[in-house]
Amino acid sequence: METRYRMTRTQVLRLLKAQGTPQNRKVYARHGVKGPSFGVSYANLGKLTRRIKMDQALAESLWKTGNHDARVLATMIADPEAMTARKLDSWVRSIDNYLLADAFSSLASRTPSAQQRMEKWTKSRDEWVAACGWNILARLVSLENYPDRYLERFIRTIEDRIHRSRNRVRHSMNAALIAIGGWNERVRRKALSAARRIGTVEVDHGQTGCKTPDAAEYIQRMSARNQASRARG
Repeated sequence: METRYRMTRTQVLRLLKAQGTPQNRKVYARHGVKGPSFGVSYANLGKLTRRIKMDQALAESLWKTGNHDARVLATMIADPEAMTARKLDSWVRSIDNYLLADAFSSLASRTPSAQQRMEKWTKSRDEWVAACGWNILARLVSLENYPDRYLERFIRTIEDRIHRSRNRVRHSMNAALIAIGGWNERVRRKALSAARRIGTVEVDHGQTGCKTPDAAEYIQRMSARNQASRARG
């Protein structure tokens, strides 16, 4: 049996520091990263993740450093089964940028309390907590078997609240609406109608070239691809 080599926090931080670049730090800063960061590329974070595999103790130790790259790596090596609701609540409250929110949401969506946290966080007044909640919903739509009425409730909530929600929450709600629009034909029609009534969703992406997609257009393209795929058999 292969023996797995366990890395320490000190070793990981040393590697992250060596792999960071000034250019990546500038890029991350433009994407809203304000705290300490080495500027490690996601390609290198992926390589390190494959080397470490899953290590919950190390993940928790890295998260406590407050370093952006260490925290992103923590979300990649954490054990979803070990992420309790209390621990998820603790981590989400310290998020302050959308890159980390996206990475954390990917982890949270694979935990036992994903749906419970999603339902709680989507109601939050905190920008990053709410954004994570909607991010998780967008991911869960492809993983869970929800009743149509359950998803239709979120469509109504998105239509009612999206334009008066905080900046990154609007982006995440828009993504959730698109994901819901890929559920089935009945839900797709409702999501598409809501997207058309919502219209353009204005999101400030800062000094980046990122854009928030037009949900109605995206849902229609997604539906066309699905129909073409079914036609091909």
